Amino acid sequence: MDDRELLQQALLAKQTAYAPYSGYKVGAALLTEQGKIYTGVNVENASLGATNCAERTAVFKAVSEGEQKITAIAVAADGDAIPQPCGICLQVLAEFGPPGTRIICGNNNGKFTVYTLGELLPHAFKLR
Repeated sequence: MDDRELLQQALLAKQTAYAPYSGYKVGAALLTEQGKIYTGVNVENASLGATNCAERTAVFKAVSEGEQKITAIAVAADGDAIPQPCGICLQVLAEFGPPGTRIICGNNNGKFTVYTLGELLPHAFKLR
């Protein structure tokens, strides 16, 4: 699957995001080593600390289905700006993906930038 196709999956997922407080909807589409795609959306909560990002939702869905090796993730958000995963999401991605994991970040207009996990989180915390 190419980057544009994965980004399209993230854009489609974004439609079901639950963002009544910020109004900022985010969708993610994660590609596993086995070639499966898991989508996620941000889910806000009145207690803001209980909010979950789209990237982590996708990771948790994949892991709950037995997938633990990530090769790419696309992240799409509302607006013209190109989004990037937050630090917590990057750390969660680092648990399941190597530094070369592709992170495709795009907007509603189809513009996107591709990073690697290692570029965005060069010194990920590891227990091993």
